[in-house]
Amino acid sequence: MAAPGDVGTFHAWDYVVIATVLIISSCIGLFYAFVGGKQRTSKEFLLADRNMNPVPVSISLVASFISAVTVLGTPAEIYRNGTMYWLICVAVILTGIITSRTFLPIFYEYEISSTNEYLERRFNRKVRHVGTFLFFLNTLLYLGIVIYAPALALNAVTGLNLWGSVAAIGVVCTFYTTIGGLKAVLWTDVFQVCIMLAGLLAVLIEGSMRLGGLTEAWRIADERDRIDFWNFNPNPTIRHTFWSLAIGGAFQWTATYGTNQTQIQRYLSCGKKSTALWSLGLAICGMVVMLSIVCLVGIVMFAFYADCDPYTMGYVSASDQLLPYFIMDLFGDRPGLPGLCTACIFSAALSTVSSGINALTTITGEDIIKSIWPNIPESTYTIIIKVTACCFGIIAMLLSYLASQSDAILQATISVFGLVGGPLLGLFSLGVFFPCVNSYGAAFGPLISLGFSFWVGVGAIIYPPDSNSPSLSTELCVEGNTTQYISTLAPSIVDDPYPKIASFYGLSYMWYGGFSWCICILFGLLISFATRHNDPKETDVTLHRPIVDAFLCCFPPKCTDVCRCGVGESETIKEEDKFKEHLRNGTYDVTVAGLSFRSVEANNTSM
Repeated sequence: MAAPGDVGTFHAWDYVVIATVLIISSCIGLFYAFVGGKQRTSKEFLLADRNMNPVPVSISLVASFISAVTVLGTPAEIYRNGTMYWLICVAVILTGIITSRTFLPIFYEYEISSTNEYLERRFNRKVRHVGTFLFFLNTLLYLGIVIYAPALALNAVTGLNLWGSVAAIGVVCTFYTTIGGLKAVLWTDVFQVCIMLAGLLAVLIEGSMRLGGLTEAWRIADERDRIDFWNFNPNPTIRHTFWSLAIGGAFQWTATYGTNQTQIQRYLSCGKKSTALWSLGLAICGMVVMLSIVCLVGIVMFAFYADCDPYTMGYVSASDQLLPYFIMDLFGDRPGLPGLCTACIFSAALSTVSSGINALTTITGEDIIKSIWPNIPESTYTIIIKVTACCFGIIAMLLSYLASQSDAILQATISVFGLVGGPLLGLFSLGVFFPCVNSYGAAFGPLISLGFSFWVGVGAIIYPPDSNSPSLSTELCVEGNTTQYISTLAPSIVDDPYPKIASFYGLSYMWYGGFSWCICILFGLLISFATRHNDPKETDVTLHRPIVDAFLCCFPPKCTDVCRCGVGESETIKEEDKFKEHLRNGTYDVTVAGLSFRSVEANNTSM
């Protein structure tokens, strides 16, 4: 370990490694700008011609999941609060099952480019605009912090220039996304995941070797009460339990992987539903592996600093600086290796930002530009969406500057990311699972839910709940100004006690998505029944995915028919009447309830 608080700065070779990663990412964009169709059509630019292999798509899904916030925040979470967060892997698996059985098949029923096209077909254009608003709010607020957070952490620990890092991430992302389209985004994600994996494994292996092996690191963490997977307390105010991580986390990640344009666009690039399902399955496996590696890094990092916590000593000023500090402590005297591990964090930021820019461009083009100019020439449309992608890259960099103006923006933005996802998931759930919901319920339910979720989220910032983190030791630290640092980092004493309503804000942040989803469903149904709800028997069966069909398809029809609420019964009756009419009139082809019938002659039919 280096001298306390002094872990060195970057060398020339570290900058060379980071520059190489950025240059290769840009070259991938250049390659796809000059091969294939050269991004001359919107289909190629936005959806990679719908012919992508499932492997790069699945790796790209993993890259979007492992953002810079995840790479920095997850080891710090394990370090400070133990291994309970590792159970988020259960939520990831549940998300894969739910998405593959419900939302993904619905989106593949139609050749859509924007997920909000489904909302217009199910409800109307106004509801589509609500979906557009929620997606913009969700994504734009997130992009700024994804650029700024890693740059700030690296600047504080390594001396890497703050705004130089922001500009590097923003400019490179914007460049290869604008010229190379979705193909460039997907293949740069593949390259960046390799860099992430190399950097994380380097930290994990070197840290474990310094401690005498991964088993020893686990033993130290276990002795200090950091190994815990068995909290099944149903109390929703406890920050992390099995239920909040598995069930609450499933709401949050299903909002992202089941209904968010950023991920759905990748499924649609596969062209076939079977290929998309393969990519989703591979991605879920990849996410679990990457999450496990990141969590193990957190365990090793805790064991390394078990008796000299750099956060308490004031060597770092925020928990998201712990991993960069650990990297410099391990590799500070080996030029090039800190650059590789830092490139891991840069790659995580690049993959997330490029995905967001591409998705924002698609939504803008399909939901806004085409609604204003429905008969726009293809060549003109392609040029406009490329310019739009460039503009969103600039906006993301500007938002990173706004993020720098607030100390609490990191917590606030992550909370918003979860809180907006719940209403968005609720909106699509109203359409897919509740055929009785009309356009009024679909339009106002998510907006009311958004109001409630912001109320809880802002309240939790004003009256933050106690995280009850286990204690951290400084027993073996070199004596110095420890008392000064501890007093600086300790929370200030509040003269006025929290008001009674503050207990309402104690809801675990992992339940934000589930809470806002429930509010959306509740008000969506209430408003629909108060404003002449839809008749399920008259609805288009292709726009719905009853729960029984998704998860209880092996049950006998007598059990499942009741739960379908009569969806499509009128359509089936009409087809049956049409079938009988054809029996009387002659030869025909007709389909009833998914079964094909053919008449040979008026009184001699076969099925």
